[in-house]
Amino acid sequence: MHIFEYGQREVNWLKSKDKKLGAVMEQIGPIRREVIPDLYVSLIQHIVSQQISGKAARTIWRRMREVFGEITPAGLHRAGESAIQQCGMSMRKALYIKDVTRQVLEGECDLPGLYELPDDEVCARLSAFKGIGVWTAEMLMLFSMQRPDVLSWDDAAIIRGLRMLYRHRRISRALFEKYKKRYSPYGSVASLYLWAVAGGACPELDDPAPLSEAQKQKRAVARRKKRVEPA
Repeated sequence: MHIFEYGQREVNWLKSKDKKLGAVMEQIGPIRREVIPDLYVSLIQHIVSQQISGKAARTIWRRMREVFGEITPAGLHRAGESAIQQCGMSMRKALYIKDVTRQVLEGECDLPGLYELPDDEVCARLSAFKGIGVWTAEMLMLFSMQRPDVLSWDDAAIIRGLRMLYRHRRISRALFEKYKKRYSPYGSVASLYLWAVAGGACPELDDPAPLSEAQKQKRAVARRKKRVEPA
């Protein structure tokens, strides 16, 4: 298994720039997140997994490996859209996969050449693929290309982690950019820890965002239920 690579240099730098982030990094310890070094494989896997559960995505991916063996541009180019779709995905996703594959094989997108480009250009080129938006492009940059400075405005868990860590009720774009600049050039490592915070790795940190009406009603029901329960 390949994991996102970072070391003491990145840790020490982030700790020196942000005491609150440094404290949770110390509390949580090293984070191991799997990466897929093959950018084409990662592209296809991200298309497969969009808007479905992790369990469903793993099932579809397993079927694709059973049907097509190693996932390569040449292999999926030979396959028909229906054969790809019958692995358990929508026809729209199957067509996205065929389009990505065609562009790679015909040289419209030079995936190895992306490694020589700056982040903004990489993001623009990846998000130009059908079925790949900016958020997915950023995740590919982090979890396949291992770019060191990815912090996604479009990631709800990142925004939640920022609220929890810095006790903000709301994260504006300007505030987000302030933290992004502070973490740079190691925003990707900061992302790993913000995801961990958002996922509950630091139980003492809750989300200070205002409750939605549904959340307020749910809490009210829970309080009423607690009052009527026998001691």
